[in-house]
Amino acid sequence: MTVQYDFDQIIDRYGNRSAKYDERKKKFGREDVIPLWIADMDFKTAQPIIDALTARAQEGLWGYTARPDSYFESIRGWQKRRNGWEIDPARMSFSLGVVQSISAAVRLFTPEGGNVLIQTPVYSEFYDMAEAWGRTVLENQFVERDGRWVMDWEDFEAKLRQTDLFLLCNPHNPLGLVWTPEELRRMAELCMKYHVALFSDEIHSDLIFHGKKHTPMASLSSEIADYVITGISGTKTFNLAGLQASTVVFPDLHSKAVFDSFWQRMDIHRNNAFSLTAMEAAFNQGEEWLEQLLPYLSDNFDFVVDYCRKYIPKIKTYAPDATYLMWLDCRELGMDNAALHDFMIEKAGLGLNDGCSFGRQLSGFMRLNAACPRSVLKKALGQLENAVSALDS
Repeated sequence: MTVQYDFDQIIDRYGNRSAKYDERKKKFGREDVIPLWIADMDFKTAQPIIDALTARAQEGLWGYTARPDSYFESIRGWQKRRNGWEIDPARMSFSLGVVQSISAAVRLFTPEGGNVLIQTPVYSEFYDMAEAWGRTVLENQFVERDGRWVMDWEDFEAKLRQTDLFLLCNPHNPLGLVWTPEELRRMAELCMKYHVALFSDEIHSDLIFHGKKHTPMASLSSEIADYVITGISGTKTFNLAGLQASTVVFPDLHSKAVFDSFWQRMDIHRNNAFSLTAMEAAFNQGEEWLEQLLPYLSDNFDFVVDYCRKYIPKIKTYAPDATYLMWLDCRELGMDNAALHDFMIEKAGLGLNDGCSFGRQLSGFMRLNAACPRSVLKKALGQLENAVSALDS
């Protein structure tokens, strides 16, 4: 039976241990900002996942949890259906999350004091995980052209000559870029040319819009599949980040064994009882929910773009082709990063991500999470409109 999901429903998340809401005071200094920051959604997940977790909870026994073959089979089936990617199950490993997988890749597959290449602006944990292990971050900065961002290929190749590991965001957060097969192939071939390890973070790969299609880096050819490490998860897709589960796909059994051994030394190798159940339900029964979610998110993007164009023209944005995160160009407000940060909190009453956390040399940008009921976006943009208008009064 088809379930009709209501993404307009307002769900009070305050006090339910949600980082997005209950950490507002810690992050923004006040609890009344509208939180449009951390990348989770204000929507209930798919009903089959809720049903499966309810049944699991009612069992009342949640001891050490075995991982059946059906777990990785559900992930393989999803990737084959959605992306045409055939994954060898022998190359798949469990991980707590894609960020944790990146951290381990930096630790295990780069030398001490080595260099990690990232493309900025990019998810700030790319900086954090590299620097946490004492590695040096090299930046291949995107070039802005008429409000869109493109890759600087000449700089990319030059930086690869000094690089030990390249962290690719595929699709890209926060710019919402969907890489073409030709772009991905060129990146992979350059990494192979300069013997640079390649990790492809594909956590947002199910959130694709405007007729675009996600291409898993490892699906391009057998040669590339034998080179790239890929991080995937259903946590962004189905709003399950609190359950902490992801999958890493390795180019060979040796690198998988190195990774697995690293986590086994800390006795981290099992799903918790609920993440295992949730992920299987998501990948086997969650597609109907996702197909209803995607057009709602796309309409949210259009709403934000149209509102800014009509009522807040000093703030420029565009509808991303991937993720549910929007990149706001606030440079016409004439503020430095500290002033913009304070303005959004104190004057607009919004909790957004500072753009400079995605690129340390950037000034005047913010990231907005549009995965919420449209009425919340309308209220948030109304507050922003009033705050911007007050600047000129």
